[in-house]
Amino acid sequence: MAKIELQGLVKTYGQTRAVHGIDLTIEDGEFVVFVGPSGCGKSTTLRMIAGLEDISGGTLLIGDEVVNQREPKQRNIAMVFQNYAIYPHMTVGQNIGFGLYTSKLSKAEKAARILETGKILGLEKLLDRRPAALSGGQRQRVAIGRAMVRDPVAFLFDEPLSNLDAQLRSQMRMEIKSLHRRLGTTIVYVTHDQVEAMTMADKIVVMRDGNILQVGSPTDLYEYPVDIFTARFIGSPSMNMLEASLSKGALTIDGVAVSGLTLPAHEGKVTVGLRPHDLRVGEGSGAGLSASGQVEAVEPLGSETLVHVMIGKTLVTATAPGRVVPAIGSTVSVHAEAGALYLFDAASEKALGRA
Repeated sequence: MAKIELQGLVKTYGQTRAVHGIDLTIEDGEFVVFVGPSGCGKSTTLRMIAGLEDISGGTLLIGDEVVNQREPKQRNIAMVFQNYAIYPHMTVGQNIGFGLYTSKLSKAEKAARILETGKILGLEKLLDRRPAALSGGQRQRVAIGRAMVRDPVAFLFDEPLSNLDAQLRSQMRMEIKSLHRRLGTTIVYVTHDQVEAMTMADKIVVMRDGNILQVGSPTDLYEYPVDIFTARFIGSPSMNMLEASLSKGALTIDGVAVSGLTLPAHEGKVTVGLRPHDLRVGEGSGAGLSASGQVEAVEPLGSETLVHVMIGKTLVTATAPGRVVPAIGSTVSVHAEAGALYLFDAASEKALGRA
């Protein structure tokens, strides 16, 4: 196991800078997830840690040792790829043991390690099968097993679940998280799926355009986003955004004054963020935002219903109990209690606080 430190890490391709001097410390045994849209630099950063991309600037330390110039095999880390990269002509056992091919272990020691890894991953009865006879989830476990068998100081995962269906992704998320608890090894995981990030990470790193916007626990990022991008990216469904203004301690949204809120000291245009789970269909009581609008669409999900309502000129998503399914075209009231409104500066998009 090892701590990984990124100090001013830079990656350039010709005149294009893909990663802009980022700083990050990944503690020994942490499960850290890089999340962000395609092209934000998260996979490039992972590949620099792995040694698969040259580092253009800055310093990378693994276990307090500078590894900028070390080959991938000299870093004692293991990477699991999106496409599994397992060999179809080999058995499950041979695939898992492939990383031991050049090791100095005896034949018996290699077999014992392969069997132990197979047992941990629930593959011990499949070691003689070929990959073609396995399900997608089993193939992914084989890929993880091939990384595990080398006993690396850290695991790197590059969007490993994106090829699986929704139910299998959910199952594999829990399996990987459970595996981390058992092994205690440092894991760096890249995904564009914020649900994966929220459910798996000890610490989330939000990236955009080659920069780190925010680092924190899933709860910290959900409750205290530093800007509009992070607020909208973390949380599902995405946070609603409404144009508003602050003037002399009064908040006005789409021409309607909202009273009874504790507001930050700010003057001018702001953006008000509201999470759909905080914006409830029905009349509210007490301080907060109350509004009404026409229902444009509904999404019954069983335990709750997502209701898309036009508030002024903005389409927002609210929630209702599962058995409540408003008719499209009907008018409904929505309410968000005080403390549920996120305020952002309209120009800088930086967070101002809660109201």
